[in-house]
Amino acid sequence: MANDEPLNQRIRQVLSKRERVSERKMFGGVCFMINGNMCIGTWKGSLIVRLDKKHHDETLAEPFTKPADMNGRVMKGWALVEPAGIESENDLTVWVDRAARFAESLPPK
Repeated sequence: MANDEPLNQRIRQVLSKRERVSERKMFGGVCFMINGNMCIGTWKGSLIVRLDKKHHDETLAEPFTKPADMNGRVMKGWALVEPAGIESENDLTVWVDRAARFAESLPPK
């Protein structure tokens, strides 16, 4: 099993300027929440991102992405970004900011 803590630290750094961010253990990794809404997380060395379901197919057409398949069921509106897609700080920031903007667009819980 991958040690996701270095990736978690990188995500924390990107999210540090945002408000109402919390963390919860989920999916065998860490899930970052904004306003109580699931936003982004780590899973087995990859990034799992929550984005608008309307753009699910377009997101999966992007490089280094694949369906978020947890326990044999694809989660629509979520994508898994492989480590190669988040190697640079810029690439990671783009994904984290996209997921954060979507989570912030949802009603607070």
